[in-house]
Formats: sequence, C-alpha cells, structure tokens
Amino acid sequence: MKTHLSLSSMEHLLKNSGAKRVSEDAKTELNKILIDRITELSQKAIKLSSHANRKTIKKQDIDLAII
Repeated sequence: MKTHLSLSSMEHLLKNSGAKRVSEDAKTELNKILIDRITELSQKAIKLSSHANRKTIKKQDIDLAII
C-alpha cells in the first residue's frame, strides 16, 4: 500500500520552519522521509500493542515507539 502526504502540506511545514521558497524536489523528498519514518513508528506501535494483547493502538504505544 502506497501512502502519501500532500506536497502542499510539505511546503507548509517547510515554510512554517522558516523557508522562503521550496522546490518540488524538496517537498517530494520530505514526503518520502516522513512516510518512511511514520511507517517505522507505526510498525513499532503495532508490535507494542500486540505485546500488550491489544488490537487497538493507543497513545502510549506511539509514545513508546518514538523513544
């Protein structure tokens, strides 16, 4: 399953961080990096909830996955 965040959201994040202008390549690369990181965190959170015998991902699973 291929997931994506909107490129306009990537531009918004970069501009809110102080960028004056943002290239399409920069938006695409940030999107790729964030999707990879989100997928990694999600997989860790799923393992944590499964280990706790739960099907529901909770905030604490996400918090622990970030550590």
